[in-house]
Amino acid sequence: MTPLKLGLNVLWSAFWTGFPIKLAIALLFLALGMMHFEGRIGLALFMYLASPVTVFAMPILSMAFEPHLGEGFGIALLFLLCIPIDIWAMGVVSRTVFLEKLRLEPPDGLALSLWIKTALVGAVYMPILWLVVSFVTENSIALSHALFETEMLKGVPVAEKIGIELTLWGSVSLGVLIVMLLIGVSLVGRVIQSAAKVARSTSETYQGIITRWDLMRVPADQGLMLMAITLVGIVLSLLFWSALPVSTPHPHECCKKPEVKAQPPYKPVDALNKDEKALAVLAAQVESLEKVKAEEDAAKEKEKDKGKAVKAKPADPKNSAPASVTH
Repeated sequence: MTPLKLGLNVLWSAFWTGFPIKLAIALLFLALGMMHFEGRIGLALFMYLASPVTVFAMPILSMAFEPHLGEGFGIALLFLLCIPIDIWAMGVVSRTVFLEKLRLEPPDGLALSLWIKTALVGAVYMPILWLVVSFVTENSIALSHALFETEMLKGVPVAEKIGIELTLWGSVSLGVLIVMLLIGVSLVGRVIQSAAKVARSTSETYQGIITRWDLMRVPADQGLMLMAITLVGIVLSLLFWSALPVSTPHPHECCKKPEVKAQPPYKPVDALNKDEKALAVLAAQVESLEKVKAEEDAAKEKEKDKGKAVKAKPADPKNSAPASVTH
């Protein structure tokens, strides 16, 4: 088996063995508020957790390049808890590969020795991968920008320009990343090959190897194992759901949005009937206003007629006496 194929067999299976447990612990720590990440850093953290051999790579990267990983003591605690999970996953997978694929007897201490060697390979290789991929990405972005500054491609619209640039530098960066990952997996495969060279071959039949492998994975007291796993799952679930509402962001009282009620469905017949009723009410109001105005005009006309009649009436002679002179 080639080193690349051997490394893929071990790493891929170890990833699916240990990552769900590490992910559950990471989510619990996030819910408890023990660590905080930005979006892209959090995604990078989960990518690191997915690998069983780079447990030291992220601290080395943080010391060398000083990226802001996040806040909270849960980060260091998470990496400490990942160590026994990674060793257990590497042990289960490597013993399976040695027995089933290579027909070799797994040597004693295989899990710990493989984890130490592969972790050291990852700790040395991951910064190199980071540097190479970053260098290639930056230069490919600069070249794609410079390509569109030429006279021939200056007239390309902005939307098409963004899409072409993203395709150009993204394909180059992705290709370099895949090549570097394959080289790293091949290095891990060589480490596993070195451990396989000192292992002795097994004399059992294939059926005997499979039976031994099954018995190795099944505990002696299955009921106790099932009960322990169930209780741990219940405790973790209760901790997660009891802590989650505290860490869930809520809008402040000054920033609460007004409640918006759902609009009832539009019915044309009801709308027409409503409009007809509104028109009838408005017509009645107009008629009443016109009636009131007519009454006011009639009252004003009567007052004018009375005033004219009083002015036109002659003076009464009985009421007018001649002026007398008193001596």
